Amino acid sequence: MADDIVAVTRADWRGEARDLIELATSERPVAELLRRGLEWLTRVVRFDLATLFLLREGKLVAVVARGPLASERVRRHELRLADFPSLRQALETRRARAFTDEDHSHGDGDPFDGVLDLPPGHSCMVVPLCAAERCYGLLTLDRTECETYPQSVVDLVEVYGQMLATSLQEVEQKSTLERLHQREHEHARLLESQLGGDEVGVLETSRSPVVRELAMRARQVAETETPVLLLGETGTGKERLARAVHRWSTRAEAPFVTLNCAAIPEGLLESELFGHVKGAFTGATKDRAGRFQMAHGGTLFLDEVGEMPVELQAKLLRALQEKTFEPVGSDKTVRADVRILAATHVDLRQAISQRRFREDLYYRLSVFPLRLPPLRERLEDLPLLCAFLLEEQARRTARRGMKVTPEGLVRLATYDWPGNIRELANALERATILSRKRELGAEAFDVPVRAPEPKRPSEPAPAPESVEEGSVATLEEVQRQHILRVLARTQGRLYGPGGAAALLGLKPSTLQSRMKKLGIMRLEQYVANPPPSGK
Repeated sequence: MADDIVAVTRADWRGEARDLIELATSERPVAELLRRGLEWLTRVVRFDLATLFLLREGKLVAVVARGPLASERVRRHELRLADFPSLRQALETRRARAFTDEDHSHGDGDPFDGVLDLPPGHSCMVVPLCAAERCYGLLTLDRTECETYPQSVVDLVEVYGQMLATSLQEVEQKSTLERLHQREHEHARLLESQLGGDEVGVLETSRSPVVRELAMRARQVAETETPVLLLGETGTGKERLARAVHRWSTRAEAPFVTLNCAAIPEGLLESELFGHVKGAFTGATKDRAGRFQMAHGGTLFLDEVGEMPVELQAKLLRALQEKTFEPVGSDKTVRADVRILAATHVDLRQAISQRRFREDLYYRLSVFPLRLPPLRERLEDLPLLCAFLLEEQARRTARRGMKVTPEGLVRLATYDWPGNIRELANALERATILSRKRELGAEAFDVPVRAPEPKRPSEPAPAPESVEEGSVATLEEVQRQHILRVLARTQGRLYGPGGAAALLGLKPSTLQSRMKKLGIMRLEQYVANPPPSGK
């Protein structure tokens, strides 16, 4: 036995087991694991040839060989399992076995007959590589000396074979999980695309200078890890913009997870955000991950963050500052690498003054605020938005080829759209369901029509719109928005009584000159030059 086994300490065994586990959970391929396995085997037992065979469709295929007798011919060697009952028996019994020359001569022959010229009576051992319900293959050891491996050596190498098989099992399971994860990730991306639409194209092809500027700033901040606060009226497309920021970021391949803080009961919101452990409260029958854990490595979008209870805001602040939190009912700290995007239509400064929102959380979230303009301030985008929304709806309703006529666009431009893009989408979907034609004219839309109101000099001037600190509009932008409102009221008409020029107190030529300077085109010109399809 002393000639066959190499002295190995218990620490060596523990070290090799740890190395095999690290290899099995690393990104290295199976070949690297097997190569390292044979390298360490030289520290356990003496051999002139160690060969690893893997089972593949009824064959034992050599994949790695080591020792003085190892050669390319050995590494390409294959055995039909049906031709070697002794090898099949070793796999069935899962027990290592030392063979003698008599076993080979009266049994099924030497596995290396015709490949190696080994002397009669040479040492030979076969070790099955089995773990759980699976047998992965065999390990064979050969020496040119004419003596049998002692049983104590066979038992030792059998244990090593079990360790190596367990590592192979880890690699196989990891590979399977990665394939499933990749498949789920591709499926999730497909669903996101179907639900979110091509928001990137809509933003960057907008005819509104304000929206194009917004898209440019969103692209700039997307490349950073800075928190972004999306502001704007309900229905202006804050979630669409959040998805665009995620797609433009370095986290685009990671999860995009959303949580509507106003849609979940206050008592369940903490669990939804941070998760809970089994027994944390009535009904918590098992551990459940929260949105922070789901979004690890990706982006977490907190919609309607202004509606979050004050008690929970302190825990959210800590999670943002330290990137750690405790699930409900747990005393263990969980770390999550998450980029936060938040959105609200609430006036957060007013909420702070009313003690409904923490000031420190506001400053943490509003490092880079982005304000989305309401639809009534970007009416020049109506043709683009209608085309985009109809194409998006066609994937659900199967009504393809629908489009809004110039008359239909003028009708839509006369409405204020308090529900913004969401309300426009609903109006278009109703129209596509009710209309038997592919062209949606003015009669297809049941939105209220606004009658032009005569200008009354005695009427007091409207109070200026309140603006957030840091987002004061320029004088040119205020003029531009006012002209757009008047054009919508007159249905695009510039001349004559009740026309835009008369309501504004300007000559038609002066109004046209100012519109050109401000980048405003008449709605009819947009209809005549529609944006490219799919943008």
